[in-house]
Amino acid sequence: MPTYVCSTAAGRFSPAQRAAIAESITAIHAEEGRAPRYFVQVLFNEVQPKGHFIGGTLAPEGLVWVRADIRSGRTDGQKKAIMERIANDISAVAKVERENVWVYISDIPATGVLEFGHVLPPPGQEEGWFASMPKALKERLQTLS
Repeated sequence: MPTYVCSTAAGRFSPAQRAAIAESITAIHAEEGRAPRYFVQVLFNEVQPKGHFIGGTLAPEGLVWVRADIRSGRTDGQKKAIMERIANDISAVAKVERENVWVYISDIPATGVLEFGHVLPPPGQEEGWFASMPKALKERLQTLS
Protein backbone atom coordinates (compact mmCIF):
# COMPACT_ATOMS: atom_id res chain seq x y z
CA MET A 1 0.00 0.00 0.00
CA PRO A 2 2.48 2.64 0.81
CA THR A 3 2.97 4.31 -2.51
CA TYR A 4 5.73 6.87 -2.77
CA VAL A 5 5.85 9.05 -5.88
CA CYS A 6 9.11 10.94 -6.40
CA SER A 7 8.76 13.87 -8.78
CA THR A 8 11.76 15.70 -10.20
CA ALA A 9 12.87 17.55 -13.29
CA ALA A 10 13.19 15.23 -16.29
CA GLY A 11 16.54 13.43 -16.31
CA ARG A 12 17.38 14.45 -12.73
CA PHE A 13 17.96 10.90 -11.40
CA SER A 14 20.18 8.27 -13.00
CA PRO A 15 18.99 4.65 -13.01
CA ALA A 16 21.41 3.94 -10.13
CA GLN A 17 20.02 6.85 -8.11
CA ARG A 18 16.45 5.64 -8.72
CA ALA A 19 17.37 2.15 -7.52
CA ALA A 20 19.13 3.53 -4.43
CA ILE A 21 16.19 5.81 -3.58
CA ALA A 22 13.65 3.01 -4.10
CA GLU A 23 15.64 0.67 -1.84
CA SER A 24 16.04 3.38 0.80
CA ILE A 25 12.34 4.28 0.86
CA THR A 26 11.39 0.59 1.00
CA ALA A 27 13.73 -0.06 3.93
CA ILE A 28 12.64 3.10 5.76
CA HIS A 29 8.94 2.32 5.45
CA ALA A 30 9.45 -1.31 6.47
CA GLU A 31 11.45 -0.27 9.54
CA GLU A 32 9.56 2.83 10.69
CA GLY A 33 6.08 1.93 9.41
CA ARG A 34 6.48 -1.70 10.36
CA ALA A 35 5.03 -2.95 7.09
CA PRO A 36 6.17 -5.82 4.87
CA ARG A 37 8.61 -4.72 2.17
CA TYR A 38 6.33 -6.19 -0.51
CA PHE A 39 3.72 -3.52 0.33
CA VAL A 40 6.06 -0.63 -0.55
CA GLN A 41 5.83 0.88 -4.04
CA VAL A 42 8.11 3.65 -5.32
CA LEU A 43 7.27 5.44 -8.56
CA PHE A 44 9.27 8.13 -10.33
CA ASN A 45 7.57 10.97 -12.14
CA GLU A 46 9.55 13.28 -14.39
CA VAL A 47 8.36 16.85 -14.67
CA GLN A 48 8.99 18.41 -18.04
CA PRO A 49 10.92 21.71 -18.27
CA LYS A 50 8.80 24.64 -17.14
CA GLY A 51 6.22 22.21 -15.72
CA HIS A 52 6.57 22.95 -11.98
CA PHE A 53 5.57 26.20 -10.33
CA ILE A 54 5.64 27.43 -6.74
CA GLY A 55 3.72 30.55 -5.82
CA GLY A 56 2.89 31.11 -9.47
CA THR A 57 6.52 31.25 -10.57
CA LEU A 58 8.75 28.63 -12.14
CA ALA A 59 10.27 26.35 -9.48
CA PRO A 60 14.01 25.68 -9.35
CA GLU A 61 14.94 22.43 -11.15
CA GLY A 62 16.76 20.91 -8.17
CA LEU A 63 13.64 20.22 -6.13
CA VAL A 64 12.58 16.68 -5.29
CA TRP A 65 8.96 16.19 -4.25
CA VAL A 66 7.89 12.93 -2.58
CA ARG A 67 4.18 12.27 -2.16
CA ALA A 68 3.23 9.21 -0.12
CA ASP A 69 -0.09 7.49 0.52
CA ILE A 70 0.14 5.15 3.49
CA ARG A 71 -2.37 3.17 5.53
CA SER A 72 -3.85 5.05 8.48
CA GLY A 73 -2.67 3.95 11.90
CA ARG A 74 0.90 5.23 11.98
CA THR A 75 1.77 7.60 14.80
CA ASP A 76 2.92 11.14 14.19
CA GLY A 77 6.33 9.99 15.44
CA GLN A 78 6.50 7.21 12.86
CA LYS A 79 5.48 9.56 10.05
CA LYS A 80 8.03 12.16 11.16
CA ALA A 81 10.78 9.53 11.23
CA ILE A 82 9.80 8.30 7.76
CA MET A 83 9.84 11.84 6.33
CA GLU A 84 13.11 12.83 8.01
CA ARG A 85 14.94 9.71 6.91
CA ILE A 86 13.64 9.96 3.33
CA ALA A 87 14.70 13.61 3.10
CA ASN A 88 18.17 12.76 4.43
CA ASP A 89 18.68 9.79 2.14
CA ILE A 90 17.42 11.49 -1.02
CA SER A 91 19.56 14.51 -0.23
CA ALA A 92 22.63 12.28 -0.01
CA VAL A 93 21.83 10.10 -3.04
CA ALA A 94 20.75 12.97 -5.30
CA LYS A 95 23.39 15.38 -3.99
CA VAL A 96 20.75 18.04 -3.39
CA GLU A 97 20.29 20.28 -0.37
CA ARG A 98 17.92 18.73 2.17
CA GLU A 99 15.75 21.87 2.06
CA ASN A 100 15.04 21.02 -1.57
CA VAL A 101 13.52 17.63 -0.71
CA TRP A 102 9.85 17.96 0.17
CA VAL A 103 7.99 14.97 1.62
CA TYR A 104 4.22 14.68 2.09
CA ILE A 105 2.41 11.78 3.74
CA SER A 106 -1.33 11.20 3.45
CA ASP A 107 -3.20 8.59 5.47
CA ILE A 108 -5.71 6.30 3.76
CA PRO A 109 -7.86 3.78 5.67
CA ALA A 110 -6.72 0.24 4.85
CA THR A 111 -10.33 -0.64 4.02
CA GLY A 112 -10.05 1.77 1.09
CA VAL A 113 -7.20 -0.09 -0.61
CA LEU A 114 -7.23 -3.30 -2.63
CA GLU A 115 -3.89 -4.79 -3.67
CA PHE A 116 -2.94 -8.28 -4.80
CA GLY A 117 -6.67 -8.92 -5.25
CA HIS A 118 -7.53 -8.37 -1.56
CA VAL A 119 -8.48 -5.44 0.66
CA LEU A 120 -5.48 -4.61 2.82
CA PRO A 121 -5.46 -5.16 6.58
CA PRO A 122 -4.97 -2.43 9.17
CA PRO A 123 -1.33 -1.93 10.24
CA GLY A 124 -0.22 -4.71 12.56
CA GLN A 125 -2.55 -7.32 11.06
CA GLU A 126 -0.42 -8.20 8.03
CA GLU A 127 0.52 -11.70 9.24
CA GLY A 128 -3.09 -12.89 9.39
CA TRP A 129 -3.83 -11.26 6.02
CA PHE A 130 -0.79 -12.93 4.49
CA ALA A 131 -1.71 -16.32 5.99
CA SER A 132 -5.12 -16.15 4.27
CA MET A 133 -3.58 -15.68 0.80
CA PRO A 134 -3.47 -18.46 -1.80
CA LYS A 135 -0.17 -20.37 -1.82
CA ALA A 136 0.98 -19.06 -5.22
CA LEU A 137 0.45 -15.44 -4.13
CA LYS A 138 2.30 -16.04 -0.85
CA GLU A 139 5.25 -17.44 -2.78
CA ARG A 140 5.26 -14.44 -5.11
CA LEU A 141 5.10 -11.95 -2.25
CA GLN A 142 7.90 -13.71 -0.38
CA THR A 143 10.23 -13.04 -3.33
CA LEU A 144 9.60 -9.31 -2.79
CA SER A 145 10.56 -9.37 0.89
